[in-house]
Amino acid sequence: MKAIVVGAVESTRIAITCLGASRQWDLAAVFTLPSDLSHRHSDFVDLTGEAEKAGARMVRTANINSDAALQAIRDLAPDYIFVIGWSQICGEEFRGTARRGVVGYHPAPLPRLRGRAVIPWTILLDEPISASSLFLIDAGVDSGPLLGQRYFHLAPDETAATLYAKHMAALEAMLPPVLEDIASGSPTLTIQDERCATYAARRRPEDALIDWSAPGSAIWRSVRACGHPYPGAWTSYASEKIVIEEAALVPLRHHAAAMPGQIVERLDTGFIVRCGDHQGLHVLRWQTAREAPLPNHAILGRTKAAA
Repeated sequence: MKAIVVGAVESTRIAITCLGASRQWDLAAVFTLPSDLSHRHSDFVDLTGEAEKAGARMVRTANINSDAALQAIRDLAPDYIFVIGWSQICGEEFRGTARRGVVGYHPAPLPRLRGRAVIPWTILLDEPISASSLFLIDAGVDSGPLLGQRYFHLAPDETAATLYAKHMAALEAMLPPVLEDIASGSPTLTIQDERCATYAARRRPEDALIDWSAPGSAIWRSVRACGHPYPGAWTSYASEKIVIEEAALVPLRHHAAAMPGQIVERLDTGFIVRCGDHQGLHVLRWQTAREAPLPNHAILGRTKAAA
């Protein structure tokens, strides 16, 4: 089977490695972003080394649906295209360039959470279970028949980084047997149940602005959901942005008389901010361009009540 891979992130690297190691597959090319467009993915990975190891040609394109990209794919005449770690919609003409089909990957238990930003949304929705899904791409949004799924549980303190790692481990374990199944010529397909479909909307960096009037549990979820490899949950002081990289939820026993968003205690390990329900967020790691330390009892950001 001849394949090409389209992508620019860690899951793409895994796909290249698995295809390159399979005797049943010939990986002809890897289509990825030009280096000057790496900002499109906060988790961008340079795939040059992996493509060379797999003996695959590297093709850089800003638009997989462009005439130039489509012609390059037609010239390669792949049986399957693997779109894994690519944010552009696969147009009808693009899908038609593969002789047998286009395979997609989604870090969610399809048909639940089709769409965008599903790793942050999984944590924000407090989902107890997730799954990595491989499927055939059709004209819908993550709606094609499933080729394979691997489920796992989420920990109560799951972060974007730990959930991302779980998905990568699931993909690495799931993809080789799915490749064998596809290469057999009659892969096992499971039609998605549309009654169970839900959709996740796109998220932007500004969506991770912390509302300190919210309950502490919601703020802590936002910090865990939006952190590395994503831009991070953030607040501000004196118009300067502060990205909170790591935090823990703690009870406030002696600082009830404080405003939401106010720093109420300093510790060797960071500082504690009062949340909207009298819980405290113990900020353990943060990032800011500010050189001076935050003043005692500073009030961070703006809350809905103060807006």
